[in-house]
Amino acid sequence: MVRIALDPTPYHHDHALLDFPDVAARLGYEHLHLTPHADFAPFFRHPKVDDALAAALKKRAADAGVTIPALLPVQRISSPVEAERTAAVRNMRRIIELAVALDAPVLNTEFSGRPELQEESEDAFYRSMEELLPLLEREGVRLNIDPHPDDFVEDGLEAWRVIRGLNSSAVGFVYVASHTFHYGDRAATLLPEIGERLGAVYAADTFDHHRSHGLRYISNPPGNAARVHQHLQIGDGDVNWIELFDTLRTTGYLDHPDALLVSNVFAEDERADEVSRFQLQRLRELIG
Repeated sequence: MVRIALDPTPYHHDHALLDFPDVAARLGYEHLHLTPHADFAPFFRHPKVDDALAAALKKRAADAGVTIPALLPVQRISSPVEAERTAAVRNMRRIIELAVALDAPVLNTEFSGRPELQEESEDAFYRSMEELLPLLEREGVRLNIDPHPDDFVEDGLEAWRVIRGLNSSAVGFVYVASHTFHYGDRAATLLPEIGERLGAVYAADTFDHHRSHGLRYISNPPGNAARVHQHLQIGDGDVNWIELFDTLRTTGYLDHPDALLVSNVFAEDERADEVSRFQLQRLRELIG
């Protein structure tokens, strides 16, 4: 059965780390997708959780009847700046330890390189993975990667080629619906190509920035390199949800025992409870 997990980011500012399992359970979720938090694994920095806090979090999740199927760390593993890359690898080693301790054998992440230094970032990524892959494979932890807007690779197909080039089944793809239009808007052809290596799907809506002849958004100065997207509730943007879920169904993803859908709406924190409940209901409808 497909697991639907809550991304607790909207609750980071007014809840403690140990509260997140109870928040998820209160909203009707059975699964929690842990994202960068000041007391766990902040963006680009060394994890701040020790073994005792990790054990307390694991117990709170068990007490709430909530599982933690995956962690979402973001580290500069593709940085062309060697000091940043080295630090990111060190940080990821500790995150892999935490994944094992929490019985959360999946890490969903980003490349975290730079688009203006594509070749250098790709080289840095492969060098980092030479160090991390043996540890991932030994510990039985899977790493799934999202080509995030403003990364060294943003196009979905090209990102899959980079991942495939690792030649390891321990690394897969995260399909983030709100990044659809940066990926190339090709779910119907990209997801069958990825096949069994699709590791997670994030569910939030966004507008197609290519529409209106590229004037859907206007940012100044003209021609700047800003990447714009949203994380809206399903139905408030331009993502073709019927096509996406028809493709997920056709490829067999929705029948996979490890299938993971993550609700990750960030645009409406002031009504996070309402949106989170809506997302859960809508995802169940789309699955059904």
